[in-house]
Amino acid sequence: MRRFYGRSVQDQGAPSAQVSFRCDGFVRDGVIAAPPGEPVPLRAIPAFLRALLVTDGTVTKILEAYFWEPVTVDTLEQRFETAEEPVPAIQVAPGDRCLIREARLRGTDSGRSFAEAFSLIRTELIPSGFRQRLIDREIGIGVLIRDSGLESYREVLDVGMDVSSDGSPALCRTYRIIIERRPVILITECFPLALYAGERDPT
Repeated sequence: MRRFYGRSVQDQGAPSAQVSFRCDGFVRDGVIAAPPGEPVPLRAIPAFLRALLVTDGTVTKILEAYFWEPVTVDTLEQRFETAEEPVPAIQVAPGDRCLIREARLRGTDSGRSFAEAFSLIRTELIPSGFRQRLIDREIGIGVLIRDSGLESYREVLDVGMDVSSDGSPALCRTYRIIIERRPVILITECFPLALYAGERDPT
């Protein structure tokens, strides 16, 4: 949960190329934040990975269509935590109890790890049936929302370079899921850069 502490849902100062990219999907001569070192030009990022950073659809299905194999969601860890600091993006206050989930999106045929995901969930705002399926780790969050027929949409809040759990460079994005007009879930997804940079023809 600590990775989300203090993050605002509002952008500070004048609109930047990075802000415009996550909203519009195209910024001529735009760059993306990359700690440490120089910013990375958006045009240098693999095209499919750029699309993943800004999509508001279900990532699992997009990965299946691109890599042409089933993708499963492995829940690596799941636990309840009590917030010590605010998480403004989904209106979490100190003392609120939230569900934390760490997962991996894995190709069932190839065994490749296509993405890592870290989720912060306000379970008290989710309908009881949906909540139990989520806690039982039945399927991925995106597929679960779609199958449940809940009114929802995704809002991308941040994109940038980071590192994956094994320390390798990754492109990451953070977005929140609004369910029935309330911010309920905050997710950071990281895509290993080497995998997508080396992918040429998945078929």
